Amino acid sequence: MATLKNPIIPGFYPDPSICRVGEDYYLACSSFEEFPGIPVFHSKDLVNWEQLCYAMTAENGFHVERNCMNGGVMAPTLRYHDGTYYIINTNFSHDGNYIVTAKDPAGPWSQPHWLRDVPGIDASLFFDEDGQCYVMGTGNNWPDGQGGLRQGIWVARFDIENYKMASEPVAIFGGAFAGAASPEAPHLYHIGEYYYLLIAEGGTEHYHSATVARAKNVFGPYENNPANPVITHRHMGYRCPIGNVGHADLVELPDGSWYAVMLASRLVDGVSKNMGRETYICPVQWERGWPLFSPETGKLEWEYPAPDLPEHPFPAKDPVNDFDSEKLGLDWSFWGRPYTKFWRVADSRLYLRCIRQAMAEKLRHEGFVHTVAYDYFAPALCQRQREPSEYVAAQMTFEPEGGETAGLVVRQAMNHQYRLEIANVDGVKSLRLVLQTSDFDVPSYIPTFEARERVSVLARTDLVPGNVVLALRMEGNAYTFLYGPDRDHLEVLAQADGYAINPEKVGCMVGTMVGVFASGNGTDSQNEAAFDWFEHTGK
Repeated sequence: MATLKNPIIPGFYPDPSICRVGEDYYLACSSFEEFPGIPVFHSKDLVNWEQLCYAMTAENGFHVERNCMNGGVMAPTLRYHDGTYYIINTNFSHDGNYIVTAKDPAGPWSQPHWLRDVPGIDASLFFDEDGQCYVMGTGNNWPDGQGGLRQGIWVARFDIENYKMASEPVAIFGGAFAGAASPEAPHLYHIGEYYYLLIAEGGTEHYHSATVARAKNVFGPYENNPANPVITHRHMGYRCPIGNVGHADLVELPDGSWYAVMLASRLVDGVSKNMGRETYICPVQWERGWPLFSPETGKLEWEYPAPDLPEHPFPAKDPVNDFDSEKLGLDWSFWGRPYTKFWRVADSRLYLRCIRQAMAEKLRHEGFVHTVAYDYFAPALCQRQREPSEYVAAQMTFEPEGGETAGLVVRQAMNHQYRLEIANVDGVKSLRLVLQTSDFDVPSYIPTFEARERVSVLARTDLVPGNVVLALRMEGNAYTFLYGPDRDHLEVLAQADGYAINPEKVGCMVGTMVGVFASGNGTDSQNEAAFDWFEHTGK
């Protein structure tokens, strides 16, 4: 019998939004400052998932900037109505709220329809049975009990043909609890005689949750579910193997059964959440007019019986990329949109040119909308860490000149990264392990934000000209960096603590990324690092 195994989409794929069209299920996730943006997945059985595309690409003008991984695009809502797929989202690096559409969820997706009159964040769409469309979002519109306003959920009629509001926004819910922290990410459903509002609450980290309210009219008044929160792990302590549970979306199956997808994080070595926030699933039953998440246990489980759907696996992917295709796979991402074409694939090799952008540049205040910076991206290609223990390796050729560097990188936000890099040290080709981190006193969205960079060379050895294999073995937070002339003759350069770059330490909303890079570190160069293959294997 097939089993639903959590997470259903492992790795940094947070804020899932799901919809069913016939026998097919589609799911979109946040990507923050990664480019391309908004990965879209497909399944026929809720067990096996395959990425179809990215909704936001260079072709539809997607702009995103590297910074601290608290910006970019987050909390998309994916919906289908009358032959068209819709994604509504907020782009913190560009112009705020927007909608893109497609006739095929695999794309192409349209140019953004910018929503100049839609306020706040976490915008969401709802199509009612009569065809009327509504838009929801999060804003400072809910009475705080002291004569002021705090964050709450609003709803308005929406003209979907012209992409503009058709009524004034109405505040409908301030969260399940008095003074609730961060009520956000609303989703609305019309089920029976009620409209059900499902939101995230408590903040997206340890105190995260999902709560529900209902009303007989879209605009309320909304009745709070007496059993709220409908799912959370915040009461289970900081050492719970699954944490950060919340930000859910519901889907109904053809047989009338229900499931919810949500984000959560796996705890690694009892202290960290290396994969960031991932996509999980649980069954939902309806009891006395309210949704009951994960019946019988009330908590998110590692496994559930699979729904009664024909099993539909997808082909397994080869963990070794030999660069035989000139097109990069969907598992590769950039940090910020690269407006300089510094990479190419030719002769079964990936070439990265040493452009002036460095792997770690000075962080800055992350405003909601700011002037587009066409040069604020990292000179790297990376993939998401998907399991607590993984092996990453690459064979490369690189002869550094001046201050150029190239090699492997494992990175998190806030410039927290390890670089196993080849460099020119006093005229000698050397391999070194560099740890770079940042200290700061206030979050990046506070105007007084200022980061203090720290750089340490943890190990170094000389290299001879020619090929070299660089590797990283991650066993939880135990990192082992290796090198050698080929796969079969590797030796340890250094061991390091992965917790030093972990999101639980640096405070952000993404997971670890691993990959390759090349940089001129302030100087544009035509020199290239050549990678013969890249291996990324979960253990």
